[in-house]
Amino acid sequence: MSQVMFDLDVLRSFSTGIALGSYARAADRLGRSTSAVSAQLKKLEAQAGTALFRKAGRGLELTDAGETLLAYAHRMLELNEEAGAAMRGADLQGWVRLGLQEDFGETLLPAVLGRFARAHPKVRIEACVARSAELRERLELRQLDLALVWDTGEQMTPHGERVARLPLQWIGPRSPDALDAAWWKERERRGSSVRKSKEPLPLVLLDAPCPLREIVVAALDRAGTPWRHAFTSASLAALWAATSAGLGLSVRTPFGLPAHVRAIDRAAIGLPALPQMSLMLYRAQAAAEAPVARLDALLLEAVREHVQAEPAQLH
Repeated sequence: MSQVMFDLDVLRSFSTGIALGSYARAADRLGRSTSAVSAQLKKLEAQAGTALFRKAGRGLELTDAGETLLAYAHRMLELNEEAGAAMRGADLQGWVRLGLQEDFGETLLPAVLGRFARAHPKVRIEACVARSAELRERLELRQLDLALVWDTGEQMTPHGERVARLPLQWIGPRSPDALDAAWWKERERRGSSVRKSKEPLPLVLLDAPCPLREIVVAALDRAGTPWRHAFTSASLAALWAATSAGLGLSVRTPFGLPAHVRAIDRAAIGLPALPQMSLMLYRAQAAAEAPVARLDALLLEAVREHVQAEPAQLH
């Protein structure tokens, strides 16, 4: 039996179409005609020896085999890019100081730093996970080269780029039965009229100073919704634990939510709408040295891939 040799170019078209939700858009992104991409997909199914798509209404969805191949395609394309980067930057040397908020520590840091370290083993990386105020201060003092932070409207270095704009959501435990008993019973008794409830909404938020805390409290006060601080902490991980345990509701973007919490349908329980937040990548210098520029590019790519991969949660 002959060995199957998947074509990376075909796999790129396959994965891009899934990421964009349309092979017409994928063709445009890749600079090909739609018919050329369609021919690539037929070739891929022939190589796989099984159907990768099935009809779903007016569109297509992946079969189990298609889902399996997509996971391998992501790995193969990533490894190919990593190999190319390693060849281009084999002699790259230096030092990069990166700052991130806690939302991204588990979601982005391992994958991005792992790829970077394998491709550029001579570059030293110093990573700092902290809250936005500390990251801003360290960036202004030139103690960081890059910082990935949520935009709070405060003045920062002009060398910044918006990476994504994501909605703030009310976050609760995976099981609604775990919510604070008094508040939940009041909600069940009055339906969605939480604004008229005398039982205050229990909040699980980062301790002050925290711009997000101010946004949440202002939204509730404008809506006339009574609230109370049920749990505060300087640690995002502690907030997720408290939210999962049902001590109250928290607020965050969908980026990096752990499995034991979920976004709550705020309209169903009468909670106010919340604004969107911009995710920014700030740079200490406009013209960065080669190691910083390379990590900058990898970080931007990883964030945008994550946003594209979770359209239902992130848009």
